[in-house]
Amino acid sequence: MSSLQSTGAVVLGPFLFAFAFSLALVPVSRLLALRFGYVAHPREDRWHRRPIALLGGVAIALTLAAGLLLFRSTSGIVVLVACAGLIFAMGLVDDIVSLKPFTKLLAEIAIASILLYFGYRLNWTTSLTLDTMLTLIWVVGMTNAFNLLDNMDGLCAGVALIVAGALLFGLGPVPPGSPAFHEAQYLALLAGATAGFLVYNIHPASVFMGDSGALLLGLSFGAVTLNHVQDGAVRSNPLAIVAAPLLVLLIPIFDTSLVTASRLLSGRAASQGGRDHSSHRLVALGLSEPAAVALLWLLAGIGGALGLAVDYFNLSWSSPAAALFLLAMVIFAVYLSRIRVYDDEVAIDRATSTPIAVDFMYKKQVAEVLLDLCLVTLAYYSAYRLRFEGDDFGLGFMTFYQSLPLVLPAQMLALFAVGFYRGVWRYFGLMDTVVIAKGVVLGTGAVMIIMPFLPGFAGYSRTVFVIDLVLLAALLVASRVSFRLIGEFLQRNRKTARRVVVYGAGGGGALAVRELTAAEQTPYRILGFADDDPRKQRMRVQGYPVLGGYDSVRSLVETSAVDLVVISARLIDVDRLRSLEALCGDHGVALSRLRVGLEPIVMSDDDPTAGNAAQAPPYRLRSM
Repeated sequence: MSSLQSTGAVVLGPFLFAFAFSLALVPVSRLLALRFGYVAHPREDRWHRRPIALLGGVAIALTLAAGLLLFRSTSGIVVLVACAGLIFAMGLVDDIVSLKPFTKLLAEIAIASILLYFGYRLNWTTSLTLDTMLTLIWVVGMTNAFNLLDNMDGLCAGVALIVAGALLFGLGPVPPGSPAFHEAQYLALLAGATAGFLVYNIHPASVFMGDSGALLLGLSFGAVTLNHVQDGAVRSNPLAIVAAPLLVLLIPIFDTSLVTASRLLSGRAASQGGRDHSSHRLVALGLSEPAAVALLWLLAGIGGALGLAVDYFNLSWSSPAAALFLLAMVIFAVYLSRIRVYDDEVAIDRATSTPIAVDFMYKKQVAEVLLDLCLVTLAYYSAYRLRFEGDDFGLGFMTFYQSLPLVLPAQMLALFAVGFYRGVWRYFGLMDTVVIAKGVVLGTGAVMIIMPFLPGFAGYSRTVFVIDLVLLAALLVASRVSFRLIGEFLQRNRKTARRVVVYGAGGGGALAVRELTAAEQTPYRILGFADDDPRKQRMRVQGYPVLGGYDSVRSLVETSAVDLVVISARLIDVDRLRSLEALCGDHGVALSRLRVGLEPIVMSDDDPTAGNAAQAPPYRLRSM
């Protein structure tokens, strides 16, 4: 414990110094930027709508430099400091004269090559050639990832603080004077400088860090996660070597991957700026800017915690948790990719695109199968972990390893046989849950029937398959209902949406909620229901409270707490309807009524479809 406390004391001083120094220096850099015209002007492909001072990254870099000189923290990390200085200088030039993307990429590759020359490597593979290429991609990719992440007030700086904290905690006790010791002080100084800048960059921001600050952060974090031959502290766990840095830096990777894929698939250049980042898509769903940023901060914190868990704690349980979180983030990315952020979005040109890539993207069943492949493996592994604890798992692992090739195809084919892959995620319902139950029971039963006749499985645990059945069913249901859960969560946290009260807490009210939550063009935020039936007071319908009767609606309308009242009740007293019309009209609140019924189709002689009248259904469903 004393070593941990001494390490904390070592980084606390540099952090507090950098925070105070940056807190005083950022306003100076902001004034200089405004004085000399170094400002970010509003553009169509940028989020801000007023000129904002740049050069916040100058304050971060100067604070870092001052701290390194004061605490004499350059020993053993001279190469890291030099590369950080070079990338900062290139970013500053770009902030002033705007370099071409190709020029910046060449400079980033050259700086990453310097790290490679002095022994900084990922060590993800024993092949030096492959590891060299992966290291270059990692450093350059992470450098640009933080630059892309700097797209909304407070987002990049906040994520950088979380990443720095996770990396500092991951270093653990470090011997004084060692390269790891000075690396810890470097991270503490960088975190303190970023924290001081964040005070002025939080929404509404008065200063931006610019490319100079974002590139400095990205390269620093990318380099710190590398293994250095002089450290002598190379991890031996292959999973931790790969998973830990990926989880700690997950949000920059997540945002960069989403932006790059969506731009390429929509015919835009990956280097082109735009309002298609994860934060922008969350705002497009109705979240406020601070709420969108806070959500991404939360996800970054979860990723950092799981990265530390994989690296330092019980690998048997942290690994499945990390895998489940990564799968959830993939589903989240798919959900966000469906959000329309441009009015001129074009479909993929199948005639000019690579056939294999386009066909893969167009066939969602392929993605579903790959997802379920991971879920079946995760559920089966977790079942063995729950059944065999401690050293007993080692005895049962060989059975797991040998039986997995049997369980995978059995479960996948069973799901296919019951028609599981013909469902639509967006409309997942109770009957889809029944289909999942049938498929999982069929697959588990088939395995349990076949295994006794195969050599090598004598005495296998049947309890494992009972646990696996429950876990797999739960994971499949959670994955399919995820789109609705994400939509419900975001819909209930919308701040810029129209506030709605649904009058009528019966079947029509439930239908109204489904229609309102599915509306993409006009976002709504449902406050709850109103109903004159006293028996429904304080009840909840589809998770929304019944706020009261007519008096509750009148109170909301008179206090301007609602923008729209939707009447869903099939039968409503005429006097009550007139009272609602007068009340809403006097206070400028919209009043609508949802009706669903069968309406006869009236065919005219000049209707082009009149010749097929005999084939047309006599009625159609009308919603208004």
